[in-house]
Amino acid sequence: MAEIRLHLSVRDLAEADLPSCGWAGSPRHVRELVRQLRRAEAGEVDYLAVCTPVGLPVAVGGVDYAVAPGAGTLWQLGVHPVLQSCGIGTLLIRSAEQRIVARGLARAELGVEESDPRARALYERLGYRAFGRAPDSWEVEDADGTLRRHETVCTLMRKSLA
Repeated sequence: MAEIRLHLSVRDLAEADLPSCGWAGSPRHVRELVRQLRRAEAGEVDYLAVCTPVGLPVAVGGVDYAVAPGAGTLWQLGVHPVLQSCGIGTLLIRSAEQRIVARGLARAELGVEESDPRARALYERLGYRAFGRAPDSWEVEDADGTLRRHETVCTLMRKSLA
């Protein structure tokens, strides 16, 4: 079997990237990313893209600085489904942690759905530890365009970056 090596870079997500981010969620989610990019322009969040050499995003995720005082909160982390388990999520998280440290903060936090043990295992491998649980919910768009409320319980995790 042939081995393919991809050289990836991490940069800020741009509005021009959004048409190629359909894999990251529903059309509603991708439209919502425009609002997050406006928050990034205002300095409230960082929204990152891990990109191929031609600039196509293969992973995206945000760091919100308004959720937990003294911490950057990682959210909306996603890797293109065909490229999962290739280390791209780790690259995205490490880059997000660097952004948090660059802001002078020493802690990263996130919530992981309790129904997603694979993601939790990744976070634990990267040094995140559970500190609580909380309900969460958001609107999701079904294939036919119908909106419904997704309700879940998340394990809250944190990591010291000091």
